[in-house]
Amino acid sequence: MSILKDNLKHYGIYIALIAIAVFFQFMTNGVLFMPANITNLILQNSFIFILAIGMTLVIVTGRIDLSVGSMVGLAGALGGIFIITFGWPIWLAIPAVLAIGALGGAAQGYLIAYRGIPFFVVTLAGMMVFRGLTMIFLDGQFIGPFPSNFQLMAAGFVPDIFGGTNINIVAIAVFATAALIFVCLEFRKRVISIKYEVDTLPLYLFAVKLVIIVTAIGLFGYWFGMSNGIPNVLVVLGLLLIVYSYVANRTLIGRHIYASGGNPKAAELSGIKTKSIIFWVYVNMGMLAALAGLVFAARLNVAMPRAGTGMELQAIAAAFIGGASPHGGVGKIAGAIVGAAIVGIISNGMTILGISVDLQQVITGLVLLAAVIFDVLTKQRAKAA
Repeated sequence: MSILKDNLKHYGIYIALIAIAVFFQFMTNGVLFMPANITNLILQNSFIFILAIGMTLVIVTGRIDLSVGSMVGLAGALGGIFIITFGWPIWLAIPAVLAIGALGGAAQGYLIAYRGIPFFVVTLAGMMVFRGLTMIFLDGQFIGPFPSNFQLMAAGFVPDIFGGTNINIVAIAVFATAALIFVCLEFRKRVISIKYEVDTLPLYLFAVKLVIIVTAIGLFGYWFGMSNGIPNVLVVLGLLLIVYSYVANRTLIGRHIYASGGNPKAAELSGIKTKSIIFWVYVNMGMLAALAGLVFAARLNVAMPRAGTGMELQAIAAAFIGGASPHGGVGKIAGAIVGAAIVGIISNGMTILGISVDLQQVITGLVLLAAVIFDVLTKQRAKAA
């Protein structure tokens, strides 16, 4: 019974995602799950997914970054200047913007980690500085359009090499392969757990879990197979999810990040360089914010002064809804993706229903508050037990 409760806590965010998606599917009379709308939902929220990954690692250390929305705008502006005004090739402009984003994160990380300045003050200042630089560089003007090969980053699709007419065969094959790999890995994990007498789910629950996840993967295969195929930005998101999940869960650096946020004093006493960890987490956040800025500019096909406004709040909301704890030490990369998906589905569903943006913010705020209250209550119950 205890293992069932533990797994319900672990998969609670996924259950919430399914419940919210089914609710809006019903309320929108089936529009939400239409292949074209699913593709549009991913394209519209791709930059929030990217920001949520980096923000989760920042929150795991017990901090936040208020400057990421402004960095999104600055990165888009620099991309426009480098590519359109200066005529730089794409292969040179993108790494340059990412490097500048990392440099901005490094400046903030240095002040926070090595100079002891409160993260709220530093990142609030960063938010104003980056936004001001964006306005200066663009001089209040828009820069665009971007070259077509740059737009492919956010608006392009993986080509169907098999030449399907009414269905994208590549999309079907990719997601079928993903489902097969997932099943094989889950069975391998279960066999190892049983061998070493580690608690595992009962067989019937294990089967239910496989059916639900394989069905979800199959749905994505259907959605993309019946539309334009797999968006290029989804490939980028998939690679980020794999890489950052591996780093967070399977590497020494990942364990140090969680230790630095969970119990900083104990981490220092055990030899972990907590200051260095915090510094590099902010460097990473700056780089991902710059990537999100490039994706956003490529989607809009223009660099504009107010780009990225409010995105830091969406990223923070996605991380908290996805299970990150405001106390630090807790949070998963996959949870951040699910949290961003929840925020995106709520926004998309309410837009389809014709609900005003103001009310959308109210509802999203209430969902965020509920997620944090759940985290606090869970910790209180754990202490009482």
